[in-house]
Amino acid sequence: MVCFSLTLSLAQMLESSNLVTFTGLANSSGYDTFLMDEERGRLLVGAEDHVFSFDLVNINRDVKQIAWPATPSKRDECKWAGKDLGKECSNFVRVLQPYNQTHIYICGTGAFHPICSYLEIGKRAEDNIFRLDANYFENGRGKSPYDPNMQSSSLLIDGELYSGTSADFMGRDFAIFRTLGSHHPIRTEQHDSRWLNDPRFLGIHLIPESDNPEDDKIFLFFKESAMDGEHTGKATISRIGQLCKNDMGGHRSLVNKWTTFLKAKLTCSVPGLSGIDTHFDELQDVFLMSAKDPKNPVIYAVFTTSSNIFRGSAICMYSMADIRRVFLGPYAHRDGPNYQWVPFQGRVPYPRPGTCPSKTFGGFDSTKDLPDDVITFARLHPAMYNPVQPMGGKPIVVRTNVEYQFTQLVVDRVEAEDGQYDVMFIGTDLGTVLKVVTIPRESWHDLEEVVLEEMTVFRTYMFICQQQQLYLGSDLGISQMPLHRCEVYGKACAECCLARDPYCAWDGTECSRYFPTAKSTLGITEHYLLVCVLDDLEGYSSVEERSVYGVENSSMFLECSPKSQRALIYWQLQRPNDERKHEIVIDERLSLTGQGLLIRSLTQADSGVYHCHAVEHGFIQPLRRINLQVIPAQRVGELLLRANANDKDPSPKHKLWYRDFMSLLEHPDLNSVDEFCELQPSRCHIRRSRRSRRNCTQLIGSRAPRDAPVLNIRKLNERS
Repeated sequence: MVCFSLTLSLAQMLESSNLVTFTGLANSSGYDTFLMDEERGRLLVGAEDHVFSFDLVNINRDVKQIAWPATPSKRDECKWAGKDLGKECSNFVRVLQPYNQTHIYICGTGAFHPICSYLEIGKRAEDNIFRLDANYFENGRGKSPYDPNMQSSSLLIDGELYSGTSADFMGRDFAIFRTLGSHHPIRTEQHDSRWLNDPRFLGIHLIPESDNPEDDKIFLFFKESAMDGEHTGKATISRIGQLCKNDMGGHRSLVNKWTTFLKAKLTCSVPGLSGIDTHFDELQDVFLMSAKDPKNPVIYAVFTTSSNIFRGSAICMYSMADIRRVFLGPYAHRDGPNYQWVPFQGRVPYPRPGTCPSKTFGGFDSTKDLPDDVITFARLHPAMYNPVQPMGGKPIVVRTNVEYQFTQLVVDRVEAEDGQYDVMFIGTDLGTVLKVVTIPRESWHDLEEVVLEEMTVFRTYMFICQQQQLYLGSDLGISQMPLHRCEVYGKACAECCLARDPYCAWDGTECSRYFPTAKSTLGITEHYLLVCVLDDLEGYSSVEERSVYGVENSSMFLECSPKSQRALIYWQLQRPNDERKHEIVIDERLSLTGQGLLIRSLTQADSGVYHCHAVEHGFIQPLRRINLQVIPAQRVGELLLRANANDKDPSPKHKLWYRDFMSLLEHPDLNSVDEFCELQPSRCHIRRSRRSRRNCTQLIGSRAPRDAPVLNIRKLNERS
C-alpha cells in the first residue's frame, strides 16, 4: 500500500500557519463542550465558569464570552463535601443544545449543584446577540452531571432533552432521562444492574426507523460494567441502546419509566489464527456518518483495550442493518443450573418489546396502552443476547504496541475522482491527531488503512469537523486547522500522487486541493503512475546530490529517508569510471536503517556515487545521490604524524585538529584532499617530496591526541 505519513510537531504546525490557537483564560479550563452554529457562522464552546462564541473562519476574530461562575455559597458547600475547590467546585458547562431559532439550552455542573438556563443568540447573525438569561435558572438534575469528570451525553429534540448522566451527588444513580417539554419526565429503571450498571455515556443520536415519524428511535452509545454472570471477573462492556422517541412509560408498571429500552453489546475484535480473538473492550467515542438514506448512517466507533498489560486501539464500522437485526434477535435470559445468560427460548409477547407504538407496527397509540405482559417482559429483559458485529468482521484501523491510545474521532466524506472516501481524524491521549483514509484492496469489504499525517496539537481534546476545518478543544484552549494541507506533500508529481490523500491532486504545476469539477490527476487512483512518470524522469537531474568524505577503516553513515513510512528503500553504487549501477547487497558490513545506509570498515572499493531510491506500489522515485570518497588511512596517518613532528610549540588545544579535519571531510564542494589544501593554504603546510607530489602535511591546531576513536585511524610507523 502506498502512503505518505507526515509527523508534525506543535511548533511545526504553528510555524506553518496551519494551526490557529485561542489560548484560554487564566481562570478557565475544560474547553470540551461544542455546538456548531453554521447559520450564524459561530462555534459555541462551554468551559469552566464561561461560555464562548468563536468565528468559524478564524477563532481569534470577534471572540465573545460570558462568565457564568458557581455562586460562592455553592462553592463553599462543594468544598465542605470534600471536593477539590480548584478543580471540581466550579461551574463546568456540559450541555449546549439548540432550543429554538433564538435560544440555546445550557447547563453546567454548578459546583456539584447542576444548573440550567437559556442562552440568547438572536435570530440572525446581524443581530449580534450573545447573552445569558439572568432572570431564569432551573435545577439541572437529570440534565447535567454533578461531577465535571463524569462522562455524559445529551440531545435536545422537539423541545425535549434526552440525557445520559448521573442523578445524584455521589454519582451512583445513573439513568437515561427525558426532561423539558410538556410530558412528565421519564427515566430508566432505578437501581437495576440489568438496565444500567455504572455506565459512561458517549453519544446520543436520533435515527429514523421508517418514513413514519412515530417510529423514530433514540440510540445511545455507552460503556458499563458487565452484568452479573456476563463475564468472568470485572470487565467493561461497550453498548448500544435504543428507545422510542414517543415512549410515555407504562400505565401500571414502569410508570414514568422507559418501556421500550433495549441494549446490545458492541463487539470490536481481531480474529486470531487459533480461534482466540483480540478484543478491544472499551468504547471511547462514536461518530455517525450520514448517508443519502437518513435511516442508515454508517457508525464509526473508537475502542481501546482494558488490559494494563496489552495496550491497543481500534476503529470499527457498524451498519444500521446489522444493529436492527440484533435488536430483532433473541433476548438475553438467565437460566440453567449455573444461572448463566442464554438466549430466551420462551414465548415473546405481542407486540414485541422494544417496538414503538404506531400504525406501522402493532397499531397501539401509546406505550400506556401496551399489555401488562409486554411491560413485564421489557422490565426483565432489557438486554439482547447476540452482539453487534462490525462490518467486515474486524476493525478497519488497529494500533498496538504504541505509546498512545485513540480517544476521539471525526470523519469527513471526500468526493474524489474515483468515488467517495471517508477521511478519519483520530485524536490520541498524547495530543496527536492522525489523519487516516481507508482504501479498498480487492473490494470495499477488504480495506487497508493509509496514515496521511500525524500532527501534535493538544494533550487532551475533543473536536468537531465543519467548514473544511477541524476544531479542537482542551484544558488549554481552542485550536483550528484545515482538513487539507496539500503543500506538505512536496513539489513533485509523484510525491503528491503517492500521498494518496483524497483532498489533494496534481494540477500540472503543484499539489493542490482537488475539486470534482477541476481537471486534475487525483493521487488516490491507479493511473497516477502513467501521469507522473515522465514528469519525475525529467526532474531526476534535480535530485539532491552531496559529496562526503570518509577515512579508510572507519565507519560512514549515508543519510536518506523517504517521506512515506511504507516505502521500500534500495541503494545502488556507481563506481568511478563505471557507467553501470550495482545494487548494494546488505551484509554484516553494510546495514540499512530507516534513516540511511551504515557502512562499517570503509575500503577504497566503497568510493563512488550512491543512489538512494524509494519504491512504492511499483513506482521508483529517486531521492538522493551521495558522492563518497574514501581517504586512504595511510595518507591520513602520515598527515597527522607529520603534523605532530613539525609542531615545535605544543598547544594545549587538543580539539582543534578534529574540527579542522572534519571540515576537510565534510567540505561539500571539494573532490579531493589536494583541492582542500589548495583552497585552504592557511590550514595546510605544503611541501614537495622527491617525486614533486603535493601533500597536506600540517593541520592548524598542532598535534592530535594519540587516541582518536571517532576516526579510527590506523597508526603507522613514520618512514625513515
